[in-house]
Amino acid sequence: MTLLRVRPRTDDDLGACVDLLAEVHRRDGYPVNWPERPAEWLTHDSALAALVVEQGDRLLGHVSLTRGGPGDLAPGLWSERTATSAELTAVVSRLFVAPRARGRGVGTLLLGRAVRVARELGLHPVLDVVASDTAAAALYERLGWERLATVEQRWSPSQLMTVHCYAAAP
Repeated sequence: MTLLRVRPRTDDDLGACVDLLAEVHRRDGYPVNWPERPAEWLTHDSALAALVVEQGDRLLGHVSLTRGGPGDLAPGLWSERTATSAELTAVVSRLFVAPRARGRGVGTLLLGRAVRVARELGLHPVLDVVASDTAAAALYERLGWERLATVEQRWSPSQLMTVHCYAAAP
């Protein structure tokens, strides 16, 4: 059996990442709203890191680490709770795992590496997740992430979402 390997995502990976994201979207509804340009959705102007897990030549998962931006609630909540600047956070986002690879530690591996990268940058990892994604919330809580709040967030005039905000354990 080939080992799982975490590595930085490259531009050459974007096509496979989009295909994998489409598979996750069909199965799980993540992301809730399919992006018009999924490759651009996976890349961020505020990106600090983007990582993939591969086994052999197959990508099994993806995660990004970014600076907080509009719509990210967890940085502000963590800042209020710790009386520090939201600028000292890194947002974990775009985390998804191939359905065929679930239960093999891929999500844990990606999340752990994102936390390590954030801490190496002197930042505290935080994230927002839609409340209906119970599998993701269970993963974060199993790994010791603290739920900061559950809030209603308006994504569009007709879309109100319940979102859990988390911070990694200190």
